[in-house]
Amino acid sequence: MTTATTILALDQGTTSSRAILFDRDLHIIASAQQEFPQLYPQPGWVEHDPEVLWQSQCAVMSDVLARADCPPTRVAALAIANQRETVVVWNRHTGQPVYNAIVWQCRRSADACGALKARGLEDSIRAKTGLLLDAYLSATKLQWILDHVPGARDDARRGDLLCGTIDSWLLWKLSGGATHATDYTNASRTLLFNIHTLRWDPDLLALFDIPAAMLPQVVPSSGLAAECRLPVFGTHHPPVLGIAGDQQAALFGQGAIEPGQAKNTYGTGCFLLMNTGPKAVLSHQGLLTTLTAQTRPDAPHYALEGSMFIAGAAIQWLRDELRILDNAADSSAIAAAISNTGGVYLVPAFAGLGAPHWDMYARGTLVGLTRGTGRPQIIRATLEAIAYQCVDVVDAMLADYPHPITVLRADGGAAANDFLMQFQADVLDCPVERPASMESTALGAAALAALALGWHTLDSLAARPPARVFSPAMESDHRRRLLAGWRKAVARAAKWMDS
Repeated sequence: MTTATTILALDQGTTSSRAILFDRDLHIIASAQQEFPQLYPQPGWVEHDPEVLWQSQCAVMSDVLARADCPPTRVAALAIANQRETVVVWNRHTGQPVYNAIVWQCRRSADACGALKARGLEDSIRAKTGLLLDAYLSATKLQWILDHVPGARDDARRGDLLCGTIDSWLLWKLSGGATHATDYTNASRTLLFNIHTLRWDPDLLALFDIPAAMLPQVVPSSGLAAECRLPVFGTHHPPVLGIAGDQQAALFGQGAIEPGQAKNTYGTGCFLLMNTGPKAVLSHQGLLTTLTAQTRPDAPHYALEGSMFIAGAAIQWLRDELRILDNAADSSAIAAAISNTGGVYLVPAFAGLGAPHWDMYARGTLVGLTRGTGRPQIIRATLEAIAYQCVDVVDAMLADYPHPITVLRADGGAAANDFLMQFQADVLDCPVERPASMESTALGAAALAALALGWHTLDSLAARPPARVFSPAMESDHRRRLLAGWRKAVARAAKWMDS
């Protein structure tokens, strides 16, 4: 029999499904990626077809094994990193979804969140979950499906429906319907999970009217979650040994496992996490308290998180909607070719503003335009906006947890942009480290599986040197002026919509 020497990581993102094959040393052997359609049934609504999403994940699994000429028996384990907060509801008997997956970016339940805030419930919910009441989290999305799909609530009460975040949907499909589970990181993003007791909270389930029987079993991020039973593997049933929501997977993949260590993922959105160790720090600055990838169920660790809804998606907007950019990678050279934006600021609040503002009714704003404003200024302003948003989050984080960030570890697609990384170091006044492989999300999931296999230790996983360090080189007065302009621009975008 062929020795199992690889880990197959499934990186299920917001716009594409990927599969990456790692060797025992967690070096990439091969990868495959496939985009899938984004569905926008109404303004502010975002959905995915769960079956199309699954089919894309199956396709890249088969593709990556073929590219690597890797027999299925060489796969020692699978690992999952997934877009968080996106939810699916499906029939436990047929396995068929009752509605499209409602994506984390979707704003349809903003008013429902507002109503709960008006009842004065946010503080008690936050004390249990570490989360603020916002439409991007899962509970109000589940509630919407049960309330709006004919017969869904009655079916749920009879025990005929299951629900879960995308990791749960993948586990169900990978196991042939044998396993309904999630890990602590994904559970902690639902508004239904008590991050202190590490249990689904009965009071929150009652508040959102979610039957407990719908919910998955919660398992550690590293350890046996399910056995994979797919035709592509034949009689071989590799275990799924690593699961984490994409941002916690990236935190683990970046080796930020000690208190005070931080990473920022520059993906579709921008997500900055700082490890706070065994202490759950309740934010007073509009940040979230969340669980990190758990390697032991009896020793939870926590992080502060600032989530910015639009980052790389703003560059896609330049390319696909404005059509002033042919290729996202070109933005770095175009931005660097001019010395400044001429006072132009873009606030990319296309889906509201995330941390630390949490303004569901803010909208995208472009200010400071003159007759001299052209394509390069708008492109540069878009990249700068990504960095400015991160400064807002870091400032809030340091107010909550006065543990200075001496370095920020960067990953995600937009982290390949040299202009953005240098500008981030400049306006943050802090070095930014970029790893040799920016596949930190998939790497983190694979590392959790490698830990369960005994291939690595926590110490060996943390000892990975960066490929490049961007050091701050901006004068402090110039930095202050730029940030003052950014805050004025954010004020213009705030609460643009009435409801």
